Amino acid sequence: MDRAEKKECVESLSEVFKSTSVVVVAHYSGLTVAQMQNLRKQMRAAGAAVQVAKNRLVKIALEGSEVASIADLMRGPTLIAYSEDPVAAAKAAVAFAKDNDKLVILGGAMGKTALNADAVKSLATMPSLDELRAKLVGLIQAPATKLAQLTNAPAAKLARVFSAYAEKDAA
Repeated sequence: MDRAEKKECVESLSEVFKSTSVVVVAHYSGLTVAQMQNLRKQMRAAGAAVQVAKNRLVKIALEGSEVASIADLMRGPTLIAYSEDPVAAAKAAVAFAKDNDKLVILGGAMGKTALNADAVKSLATMPSLDELRAKLVGLIQAPATKLAQLTNAPAAKLARVFSAYAEKDAA
């Protein structure tokens, strides 16, 4: 890597750290290429991304960012997983780590809050942003649905009474 490539890498990492809400750091030594590709595929499916970069370049990119607390974790063969959704990267990383013991989650950061490995695992158990939105929409729609059912119920009962009288008169 020459100086221009390093500068470009630092700039792209800085943009990543500014635009994402959560960053997860993990050791990946011992993963095969196929396993690494599988990890990347699972991360993409979850709406997250994985990047392997030189630790020194990551530390330079972290300077002045909100997630600067992860700089201490950047030792050895590390990768960073990040996502816009605060839960997606953690969920995908923890799910992959369950199946592959070679991926060891070290910690991460959510905004200015530093996370240890246990905090990342507990973050992974939380519902995603889309799931929370769906629950909220369901809660908002439920009273309106019940109100519509209640307003239509007397008319339906009245129609059944008229129908019963009409059948009685016809017989």
